[in-house]
Amino acid sequence: MPALQPDARPDDLPEDVEEELAAVLPETQGSRFGRFLSSAVWHFVAVLLLGAAAFILWREFHEISLEDLGRAIAAWGWSSTLLAIAFAVASFTLMGVVELMGLRWAGAKVSTGAAMAGGFIACAISHSLGANLLVAGAVRARFYAKHAITLRQVAHATVFNSFTFAVGIATLAGVSLLLAGSHEIAAVSRIANPVADVLGGLLVAGVTTYIFLCAVMHRPLRAFGHSVKLPSLRVALAQLAIGTVDNALAAAILWILLPAGAMGYFTFVGAYAPSVVVGLISHVPGGVGVFESSVSTLTKGLNPAALAAAFLGYRLFFFLLPLMIAGVALGFDIVQERARAGARLRA
Repeated sequence: MPALQPDARPDDLPEDVEEELAAVLPETQGSRFGRFLSSAVWHFVAVLLLGAAAFILWREFHEISLEDLGRAIAAWGWSSTLLAIAFAVASFTLMGVVELMGLRWAGAKVSTGAAMAGGFIACAISHSLGANLLVAGAVRARFYAKHAITLRQVAHATVFNSFTFAVGIATLAGVSLLLAGSHEIAAVSRIANPVADVLGGLLVAGVTTYIFLCAVMHRPLRAFGHSVKLPSLRVALAQLAIGTVDNALAAAILWILLPAGAMGYFTFVGAYAPSVVVGLISHVPGGVGVFESSVSTLTKGLNPAALAAAFLGYRLFFFLLPLMIAGVALGFDIVQERARAGARLRA
């Protein structure tokens, strides 16, 4: 691998930008053997989780007919369908805001429009392809090449986005588990009430600790061989607010497609949030199958056809359509840049 020049301008990006970017992302650092062992373990975990997911999904949904599924989709109605699309648009808009915050925090100078577009493209593609840090970072490096943003700034912005997501999903899950009524949890969730209370308290405590550290730690935080520069208290609070609302909107896409009154929102989020995390840990692209099996396992009493239809709508509105739009947008941007480069060479 060529020597890393993390502060080089992306106008000079090498063809193997993914390898160069990997050198400044925390999840890809360490000894070669350590990376190999970690990769082997995660591949084993992915196969294990995918196998378990296949069995759970077959058990839960093998009796559903296409007619049942079609009736469940028709039962959404225009109002739920439009709300799901609106929630997806709002969620990706907030991802763009986080993108702008992350780039500014990393010291990059970029317009709001460029940051919003870059955030949408990076998040839409990385959500569906998996390996979020590396995939999202590589997409950002390609997209921001014309804005003179360094690889280190791209890496910092990518990590900033990941921290915002983590803080948001932890806050949403913790608060939801604490606010969900004990009777409803017992009726429609397989999460025991004591477990819900303890887990909710731990998640809220973890987020509170992060906010406290951002308020008092003005030097880089060193752990496990890495140095992490924490944001200011003001930025951390913005991460908390935007990350929580963003994840709440994403959860609402799936929840609104369930039959009305099937499950309270806070109780549903108590199953949704850990399922998102399990999907990410699995390293399966988009957490496909793993996420659905986890939600199915943590909930009970839901009509299987209605739940399967809601999963399809969630994948369509929050993954497939954004991925298609982002792919077209990125391809158009690359074609434009190559045309400009060709024009400069001919001039």
